Amino acid sequence: MFLLHSSLQRRVVGATLAVLMAFCASAVQASGADELSGKLVLLHGLLDRSTFKRPLILNASDTANGLKGDVYAIVDHPVSAISSALSTPEAWCQAMLLHINNRDCAVSKGAASPVIALSVVRKYDRPVDSAFRLAFDFHAVEATPQHLEVRLRAQAGPLGTGNYLIAFEAVPADATHSFLHFSYAYDENILTRAAMEAYLATFGRSKVGFTEVGQKAEGQPEYIGGTHGLVERNAMRYFLAVDAYIGAKDAISRRNAWYTETEEYPRQLHEIDRGTYLALKAADEHH
Repeated sequence: MFLLHSSLQRRVVGATLAVLMAFCASAVQASGADELSGKLVLLHGLLDRSTFKRPLILNASDTANGLKGDVYAIVDHPVSAISSALSTPEAWCQAMLLHINNRDCAVSKGAASPVIALSVVRKYDRPVDSAFRLAFDFHAVEATPQHLEVRLRAQAGPLGTGNYLIAFEAVPADATHSFLHFSYAYDENILTRAAMEAYLATFGRSKVGFTEVGQKAEGQPEYIGGTHGLVERNAMRYFLAVDAYIGAKDAISRRNAWYTETEEYPRQLHEIDRGTYLALKAADEHH
């Protein structure tokens, strides 16, 4: 895979990506297979030149009332396998539990659709009983060997956040590969922004995302920070959780796969060593 090296190339790709993502964001969200296939054609060049060591594009953006992270990627699985693996709320519970901050998940029957109750701690080392809960309504829009579209929506979250939406879609890239779109979005209010600014000014001041916004004096890339960096990190963690779930067949293998994939990007995603992560997840399993 060809990787960009020069500062000029990075700026050109960044500007092109911004235009293409703006186009994608303006499309109707319930796109369907044809529209996602069209995006594959549109984004193919950028996927080929990805700096992520794999055909993947990541972008964070502002919405009318909050923030959104989008991941587009080509993976080594046919849509039939992905559709079979990820068409149920129970599967999504298990996939999302790979995220380091997600400590418990349960599926119940809702009035109109299954409900996924996800328990999330603010930092991985916090006790499970300190977690806040996100209640996602689960809706499989379509699940066929040629197209999978799933949406998870939660009305309320912590610190005034709300209207959470996790959207996932897959179409064939060829006979053995799929093109995926993973989207993570939520609304925020004044309280949310104040809390985020306080966090980013203290404990989160060294945290960065993936988008290169410049170059340091010593020649190293400078990455986006702030809330966009936070959304990029979280969108990537969730995407890698889904990817690990598809590719592995049991809980221990999935946890190892998720940890290995996140460690490909230590500047953004490293938190703890593998043994501590695996022990934490094993403990949660028996909580």
